[in-house]
Amino acid sequence: MDSQKEALQRIISTLASKNDEIQNFIDTLNQTLKGVQENSSNILSELDEEFDSLYSILDEVKESMVNSIKQEQARKSQELQSQLSQCNNALENSEELLEFATRSLDIKEPEEFSKVSDNMTHLMVDFSQERQMLQTLKFLPVPKAPEIDPVECLVADNSVTVAWRMPEEDNKIDHFVLEYRKTNFDGLPRVKDERCWEVIDNIKGTEYTLSGLKFDSKYMNFRVRACNKAVAGEYSDPVTLETKALNFNLDNSSSHLNLRVEDTCVEWDPTGGKGQEKVKGKENKGSGHVTSLKKHTRSGTPSPKRTSVGSRPPAVRGSRDRFTGESYTVLGDTAIENGQHYWEVKAQKDCKSYSVGVAYKTLGKFDQLGKTNTSWCIHVNNWLQNTFAAKHNNKVKALDVTVPERIGVFCDFDGGLLSFYDANSKQLLYSFKTKFTQPVLPGFMVWCGGLSLSTGMQVPSAVRTLQKSENGMTGSASSLNTVPQ
Repeated sequence: MDSQKEALQRIISTLASKNDEIQNFIDTLNQTLKGVQENSSNILSELDEEFDSLYSILDEVKESMVNSIKQEQARKSQELQSQLSQCNNALENSEELLEFATRSLDIKEPEEFSKVSDNMTHLMVDFSQERQMLQTLKFLPVPKAPEIDPVECLVADNSVTVAWRMPEEDNKIDHFVLEYRKTNFDGLPRVKDERCWEVIDNIKGTEYTLSGLKFDSKYMNFRVRACNKAVAGEYSDPVTLETKALNFNLDNSSSHLNLRVEDTCVEWDPTGGKGQEKVKGKENKGSGHVTSLKKHTRSGTPSPKRTSVGSRPPAVRGSRDRFTGESYTVLGDTAIENGQHYWEVKAQKDCKSYSVGVAYKTLGKFDQLGKTNTSWCIHVNNWLQNTFAAKHNNKVKALDVTVPERIGVFCDFDGGLLSFYDANSKQLLYSFKTKFTQPVLPGFMVWCGGLSLSTGMQVPSAVRTLQKSENGMTGSASSLNTVPQ
């Protein structure tokens, strides 16, 4: 009986999946039919406009020629009228008439008798060439669909280069139109997707690079079509490229009360904890605890769920203790369990003190980053004296480099490597070599200032190259390199 139920369940699942595919195909057909109707109407309208334009040009040419003929007629008529007037005057005077007759008898060439001819053939127009051009007038052929070559496409440094080619040479093509959209589905693009197509028009070549992207989805769909002066061709078969990167927000449910946290920004707030003193004893009473937390967040609601390459702890307030005391700490809400990941941090110009690094989930609520064996960081101090150092397990290594405007953090979980870079020049600042025995969370400490994060970033090519060349070089302070915890 159980096996029959399982078989029936598989059949139901298969039918449901097929039903979804058929519905998606119906949506595609309906959209195509609608597109055919709209495009046909547009083409007919454009054809009418083109012929109206031709008629207008022919009318203008005709009007110009008619005017020229009339002007020539008026000129010749005026000259002939002048001659007739002269002749009439001559007839009135017989002596002049006889003299004129005598002179006329001496004229040998008839053309010289009248200076104006009645010939108008020089104003005739030969339309044979234009007639042949009009008879050979044809529709511009619809360009064929281009072909995107996934092998020639490149995804690197938060940029995507898409390359395509025409199935056959077409010298009538004027430009290309590239469309793209982000998605979390790895199959063929769906008609009803959660995001709309973005359009890039008037591309003259057969390659285009989208740069400065935030990779906040697993994949991106691309399609392209060719256009001539009259019509756009069909879209190419869509191509799906993988664009995974680490995306995370800051976890305001466990951050220190003196920190104001919103998504990817954290700022020191010396008055943050005062409103909590009255409800301190109610933290375990459900709604009273939630209400007190909402007073210290800008939005009053938890951050929305996001999908990333890491695993995310349940976004439940109170899932761990808030940091307190002098541990002005906030962690990321996404755990790193494997792979290589990269993010960047920028501090406010007047920030007195801050730390950037990673920590295990077990970091205590009183623990400061770098002062335990469960956290690694670099620390910047601009109060009383300026220091820049790497910290782990309460050991400090001073760094003899300038503090950069932006700090890049590279975490190779499987390789047990945590490196910090100048995000602009990609200069290596310091590296920890260890073996991570449990998932780590991005960690941040800030006092008298603020930090902003950039996530959804791929590991830069320059960093990958440096990691290969700097393999095994982790600074001169081997005492900070750690053993498994």
